[in-house]
Amino acid sequence: MRVALTLFLILSPAAAFAHPGYLHAGGFATGFLHPLLGLDHVVAMIAVGLWAASLGASAAPVLFLAFPLAMIAGGLLGAAGIPVPAVEAGIAASSIVIGIAVMLALRAPLWAAGLVVAIFAVFHGHAHGAEMPAGSNLVPYATGFVLATLLLHLAGLGVGRLGRAYQGTLALRGMGAIIALVGSFALGGLAG
Repeated sequence: MRVALTLFLILSPAAAFAHPGYLHAGGFATGFLHPLLGLDHVVAMIAVGLWAASLGASAAPVLFLAFPLAMIAGGLLGAAGIPVPAVEAGIAASSIVIGIAVMLALRAPLWAAGLVVAIFAVFHGHAHGAEMPAGSNLVPYATGFVLATLLLHLAGLGVGRLGRAYQGTLALRGMGAIIALVGSFALGGLAG
């Protein structure tokens, strides 16, 4: 836990947000890299997998379908230039809320968990769509960011299942706390 927190504190200033504006090429690779280049996106998407692990086997298909579908809808809004209020705050809040759900081992009904991740996914998708490089083809770009998102969800699910199997729920709850802390720092950075 101390090592993870130390690494977070060392790395967070350099990678606070996934929206640096230097991915100009467009296409699949750019879409794939966009969610991976910002700590705010990475921790939120891993948190979805961790929450699925804590909710049980039937949660992964629900959450892993709800998030990408809503993210695509948000991406279409962003690519079309349709504004969504407080996108960055929504992204930060996703880490806080889902991280706290993992930390508290919140056993929400699957429909409610799916709704929560879908609402937050709209913010993530909007950021991806709004920052799609000009002249890019939306289909390969969106395919890239959806695939990266699913891989991050799967990573969270795998870590969550390993954490539950070998360290018990305490390790899983600690990861949720760290994710909520990352989201809090991101949200605090927006105010500053």
